[in-house]
Amino acid sequence: MTEKPHLTEIRRLPAARRARLTWSDGHTAEFDYDYLRGYCPCAGCQGHAVGPVVFQPPPAPVEPASIAPVGNYAISFAWTDGHATGIYRFDYLREICPCDGCRGAREEAGGEQESDTSGQVSEGREDS
Repeated sequence: MTEKPHLTEIRRLPAARRARLTWSDGHTAEFDYDYLRGYCPCAGCQGHAVGPVVFQPPPAPVEPASIAPVGNYAISFAWTDGHATGIYRFDYLREICPCDGCRGAREEAGGEQESDTSGQVSEGREDS
C-alpha cells in the first residue's frame, strides 16, 4: 500500500497573496489566499449535510494571520476576517489543488469542483 502524499512545506508569498504548498511526492502548487478561504471545509461554511464542497467567496480579500499544523494530517488557517475553524486535510488540499495538472485530472475524472477558478495558478510558478 502506497503512502498518501503529505505536506512538507507551506510558504507564504505575501506579494502575490498566495501560499505555495509542497507535498512529499514533489508536487508543488500555489493557492490564492481567497481561493483557500473560499474552499474552507468547516461546517459553518459548507453546512452540515453531506455533499460536494462549494466555493464560498470571501466578502473581502483575506490573508492568513497564522497557519498551524493539525496533527500529522492537516493544517489550519486563522484568516484576517476572523474565521479560524476550518481544518484543511492534506488530501483535501490536493483535491482542490488549482494547478493545471490537478485540474486536468479532475476534469478527466469528471469531478471538477464547482468554483470560481480566477484564483488558479500554475504548478511551480515562481514569484519575484
